[in-house]
Amino acid sequence: MKNLLEQIDLNNIPHHVAIIMDGNGRWAEKRGKLRTFGHQNAMQSVRDSINGCKELGIPYMTLYVFSSENWNRPKKEIDNLMHLFHSSLKNHLEEIHDSNVRIIPIGEVEKFSDVIQEELFFFRKKTKHNTSVTLILALSYGAREEILRATKTIAKKVCMGHLSLGDIDNSSFKSHLYTKEIPDVDLLIRTSGEQRISNFLLWQSAYAELYFTKVLWPDFRKKDFFKAIINYQKRQRRFGKVG
Repeated sequence: MKNLLEQIDLNNIPHHVAIIMDGNGRWAEKRGKLRTFGHQNAMQSVRDSINGCKELGIPYMTLYVFSSENWNRPKKEIDNLMHLFHSSLKNHLEEIHDSNVRIIPIGEVEKFSDVIQEELFFFRKKTKHNTSVTLILALSYGAREEILRATKTIAKKVCMGHLSLGDIDNSSFKSHLYTKEIPDVDLLIRTSGEQRISNFLLWQSAYAELYFTKVLWPDFRKKDFFKAIINYQKRQRRFGKVG
């Protein structure tokens, strides 16, 4: 771990890391367990990723917790996931708060039960003054839906005369996204070996560096997080310009 840390240039740290936490089901199936067993054993990976951000000074991290497409999974699995998510909120709030982490949920949170919505509201309120890492939880989130939602809101403002076509640019469009106060993604990590971004932060990841690892999410540790940062630092980010 120390050798990995020594390879990291602390003057070239991403401001926003996003993670597609993939592989929980396969991790469980390899052990002859139900898929939800993988979800139950993923909290340490979250802790390690948060601690990696804190250690390196990365101010923002987004976790793809539950996509809008995940509602199409079998009802029993969804019910188990909701129960697990509810218990995780209750059991880990104080731990996260004591770590000085701020929580911001994004997505169609209104699709969750009233109890979970109330807990997320309380979670956000309680941690709003924390300053070490801002942890964005993408819940019932889909990037296409987010962009459509922003487009409809802007169109309504134009129709009502509150906004002109000339006022619409990248900056004004971003101000209608869930992540309006959050910088764009610098590094997007996906675990489990899959190589796609699955409708996750499409606008925000326009110039993100993509990093794919075969490590299944429940096995992802701080050393794996550091390896992703080292890989990121070996790349030349040109943003369409000449290197």
